[in-house]
Amino acid sequence: METTNPQPEATYVGLDIAKDRLDYTVGDDRVDHVPHTAAGHARLVQVLLQLTHPRVVCEATGGYERAIVAALLQAKIEVCVVNPGRVRAFAQAAGLLAKTDRLDAKLLRRFGQQVQPRLHVPMDAAAVALRELLDYRRQVSDQLVAVRGRLELAGPLLRERLNGQVTFLKNELSETDRLIAEQIERDETLRGKAARLRQLKGAGPVLAATLLAYLPELGQIDDPQLSALVGVAPFARDSGRNHRPRHVRGGRAVVRQVLYMAALAATTHNRILGATYQRLIAAGKLHKVALVAVMRKMLHVLNRLIADPHFVLAQ
Repeated sequence: METTNPQPEATYVGLDIAKDRLDYTVGDDRVDHVPHTAAGHARLVQVLLQLTHPRVVCEATGGYERAIVAALLQAKIEVCVVNPGRVRAFAQAAGLLAKTDRLDAKLLRRFGQQVQPRLHVPMDAAAVALRELLDYRRQVSDQLVAVRGRLELAGPLLRERLNGQVTFLKNELSETDRLIAEQIERDETLRGKAARLRQLKGAGPVLAATLLAYLPELGQIDDPQLSALVGVAPFARDSGRNHRPRHVRGGRAVVRQVLYMAALAATTHNRILGATYQRLIAAGKLHKVALVAVMRKMLHVLNRLIADPHFVLAQ
């Protein structure tokens, strides 16, 4: 009879990420550091590979974590990228009020040991490049909205310069859209997944690209987990006899915002999703409640499309 060796217990490593430096700890008695450079990443990887089943816990830092996380994943080292708010709440509950880089590294290790957060899903180079393009597109779009807002109050002299900015930003937006489409078309995996996602009426190219770039868990986890990850899962707020309305909270705002616009379109142009929306409205649900339900249903269908290549949508 065949037997399998049990998975060794993870050795949690706390990693605090700053712009120029990485502080890490394997035990509470010592904190080391390496520079936040390619050479520093290589040194850290070599240290961690000497451990038994290393699992690194770090915070999402607005992008500074991406290079080191990619280096760790490439070396087959498990990584948990956690929400900073969860870590601070954990620290407050434990009475740990002081904050330094060295203390944060210890805190992250302790957080990992006790909470055991979900492992970070690796992304290939093509998906990472797609995310960079979408980040830039969002930045350009925000700048365009801001400049157009200033046009309303601008005098003749300033209006001419602002109109020039509007023209430049609109052209930049169009060029970025072209690069995004090319990036998806160039990569076989992205191209196949995008085509699969767009089979759902209401899921356009922007939603498909957003899911591919910001939701690598799609098709790999179950529907309730995915709903909570995006922020469309209603959470109970009951206490004794008091039953408050449930609200969605947290999640990945970038994905949720695009999914919201797609759901709006789907209520009009997708027969099945539109019927779901109308049934909820007829039952007395508020517009936003019904729309979130449509968002959640869309997400579950899209999850199934990626998870099961044999899944066919109802006509």
